[in-house]
Amino acid sequence: MASSSHRRRPQPDRNFAWRPVRAPLLAVTAVAGVALLVTLIVAFRPGGSGGTGQDRAVSASSSATATGTPEPASASVSASPASPRPSSASPKPTASRTATPSASATAAPSSPARRASTGTARTPSTTTAAAPGRIRPGTTYDGVATSYDSNGDGACSYGPSSDVMTAAMNTADYETAKACGAFVSVRAASGTSITVRITNECPAPCAVGQLDLSKQAFAKLAPLSAGRIAVTWSLLSPATSDTVSIRYKTGSSPYWCGIQAIGHRNPLARLEVRTGGGWLALARTGYNYFLSEHGTGCGSAIRLTDIYGEQLVVPALPVRPNTVQQTGLQFARH
Repeated sequence: MASSSHRRRPQPDRNFAWRPVRAPLLAVTAVAGVALLVTLIVAFRPGGSGGTGQDRAVSASSSATATGTPEPASASVSASPASPRPSSASPKPTASRTATPSASATAAPSSPARRASTGTARTPSTTTAAAPGRIRPGTTYDGVATSYDSNGDGACSYGPSSDVMTAAMNTADYETAKACGAFVSVRAASGTSITVRITNECPAPCAVGQLDLSKQAFAKLAPLSAGRIAVTWSLLSPATSDTVSIRYKTGSSPYWCGIQAIGHRNPLARLEVRTGGGWLALARTGYNYFLSEHGTGCGSAIRLTDIYGEQLVVPALPVRPNTVQQTGLQFARH
């Protein structure tokens, strides 16, 4: 009897019929409770009163509850555009960086003003004019004048000339031939002045500031018997009808050459030759030739730069040793 009672099926009106109804009722109650809780949270959260943001939050929460997948913590923040939480777009740090100069701000390559400045600091005329040598335009030098027998030739290697108004420059101001070809105005204490061209070097005992004039030039300032007089002198950029000439040194070839510029109005600061990689500056010697030891650029175009930064480009000339070749070019007068 116990066994038959144990195997007895449950009554449909007392057990089976009530259980199917209780389970859905609990589920509905739970979902409604969760929805109400989320609605209250969103409604009382700052900035959460907007209808669109609230609807999106409730929808996302309901979807997560239905699927059983937890919603990322940032979802509700990104879904609510009215959130006042600070972000990287806050204007306060930006304003602070703009108002206070810093090393990083100074180096910013995107600044147009800085690019123009850099560009202006890196121009050829500025770079060249910054280092014209010891003899500078607009400067008056004190010194003494002496005299010697001169035929216009000398350390500058120009050769003899019929122009006897020449001078030799002391070694310091000669500065490895940088003074070669310079026109100098020389004034004596009497007020008399002359213009001479530097064609030679005056070694020791010539002192800094000293000019050793040709006898013809000295005689225009004082009697030769004076021997030595006080003078002032300054650089000139004179009127001239001459144009610049180019001469290749004796022994020059496509494999080695020396190049000399003659007849330039202003002193030369640089001589360059055209190569496959651009312009190559040649080293200047004390005898006033610019050397290409390995023949680089020999016979190619030549670029001359004076102490004012002006540049003249001489088209390629044949390598003809000891031959003066005219260019028809001349630097501007200053």
